[in-house]
Amino acid sequence: MHRRDVLVAWAFVIGLWCAVIFVATATWDLAPNGTARVLLMIAGAVVLIFNTAAILAMLRHYREDRDFMYGLDIKFLDEARGRKG
Repeated sequence: MHRRDVLVAWAFVIGLWCAVIFVATATWDLAPNGTARVLLMIAGAVVLIFNTAAILAMLRHYREDRDFMYGLDIKFLDEARGRKG
């Protein structure tokens, strides 16, 4: 479960970077002047940096507490299976 969650988090980060880069290139000519382009590039970079840092912090926290968090999930899954069968 932990490995899948980590992969999904990294997929989100990669998808976010691709989306922001795509939007920046697709709308480049819509900016009225060079100053607006620079401001938009800086804002996009800040969004990417902070979101990537937040995901990395979340993954670090998951690694520290994975036994507790996923242990509860496994316990409840086992109980649910026991009730069905």
